[in-house]
Amino acid sequence: MTITKQSTLQEVALTVGAALDRHGVKAVLTGGACASIHSAGEYTSLDLDFVVTHQTTQPMLDIALGDIGFNRSGDRYLHPDTRFWVEFPRGPLAVGGDYKIRPTTLRGNAGRANLLSATDSCRDRLAAFYHWNDRQSLEVAVHIARRQKVNLRKIRQWSAQEDHLEQFEEFQNRVRDRR
Repeated sequence: MTITKQSTLQEVALTVGAALDRHGVKAVLTGGACASIHSAGEYTSLDLDFVVTHQTTQPMLDIALGDIGFNRSGDRYLHPDTRFWVEFPRGPLAVGGDYKIRPTTLRGNAGRANLLSATDSCRDRLAAFYHWNDRQSLEVAVHIARRQKVNLRKIRQWSAQEDHLEQFEEFQNRVRDRR
């Protein structure tokens, strides 16, 4: 797919994911872009964070993204026809102290991309709430839990391991109140 000024975040994510895959780069969409997709746009992000899960070189990334019109500028990739940019934060792929992440695959007309599951995306947002008291991230986690089927038991167990059960209860109450 060609990226245009009308391309949505999801279309850009799928196009980037497909390009990475074609070039043998294994990466998983995380962060705000993933939360935006799982919250059905209730939260918006302009950057797409892909965590590389296998050994890759900078030239491999440059070629893969260059093939779809992105150019590297410092630590991000910019495209002249979209407001969205791509970054590759340092791994490993994890949510808080949990490194056993099993990504899911998003498919669409523009291609496919690996991304955090709705449950892991919710936990990713909660990690920002737990560790930095980021209230916006709490709200995004609530949006995800309201829009997607998430495993609240897994989130609770993880929250206990992160030593944040009290904050989990606040999250769970907000999810219940908004259903």
